[in-house]
Amino acid sequence: MAAKGGIGTAGRLQALFGGLGGAARRLGVGALDLVYPPSCLVCRSATGAAQALCPACWGKVGFIERPFCERLGVPFASDLGDGLISPQAAADPPAYDRCRAVAVFRDGPARDLVHHLKYGDRPDLAVPMGRWMARAGRELLADADLLVPVPMHRRRLLARRFNQAAALAGAIGAATRRPVDATRLERVRATAPQVGLSRPERAANLQGAFAAPKGAFAGARLVLIDDVATTGATLNAAARALRRAGAARVDALVFARVVGEAALTI
Repeated sequence: MAAKGGIGTAGRLQALFGGLGGAARRLGVGALDLVYPPSCLVCRSATGAAQALCPACWGKVGFIERPFCERLGVPFASDLGDGLISPQAAADPPAYDRCRAVAVFRDGPARDLVHHLKYGDRPDLAVPMGRWMARAGRELLADADLLVPVPMHRRRLLARRFNQAAALAGAIGAATRRPVDATRLERVRATAPQVGLSRPERAANLQGAFAAPKGAFAGARLVLIDDVATTGATLNAAARALRRAGAARVDALVFARVVGEAALTI
């Protein structure tokens, strides 16, 4: 298990804003259900249950199922056997051990959910999205010691008011009874936007962006949580910081991941 470490200002903000007042939120949702019938999380069509997608939106989600790359979690076009990794993973191995995702990030419900959570003032979406992530990442979570959300720099956190990765980690933790540590991994350097940068430029942009106290995660098996994986530069940078802090294993779990060169436009 992880050893104790120091908590910085940004870490305290992650813990404060990432929790989102779970009990109050549940009470609010319950009260609304008495007044409004359940509706689709994306298109608002009627559904048979709360916090669900309608059949039409469900059918448009590009869920990732096996066969996929065991390291990156990107889907394969055909099943060539168990345990295979993609050419990309073989040529440029990630800093984390394994990554799993619920869906392919593309136009449609998966993208809408991510954007509504991140930019649309819909923190309630973290609960159903987190539950789907818990199912997609069950093999990673089975023996995990801690869930660690990818942190925001304190200036961005104050501007946005909450960290969507921390909200997702909280929902996954509640669904799987795994503890969440949103304090010791910090984003210590503000970085330029990644949109439009090449893969090498993205990696360079995030160099030294994350840090954790020495020994803070000594011997721990961690699952790094984020909403989207694009080129993997953010996950790689965060995973390296966790390994420097002593982590024995670092896996990654995201709601959606970009497949192909579309990552460079996001």
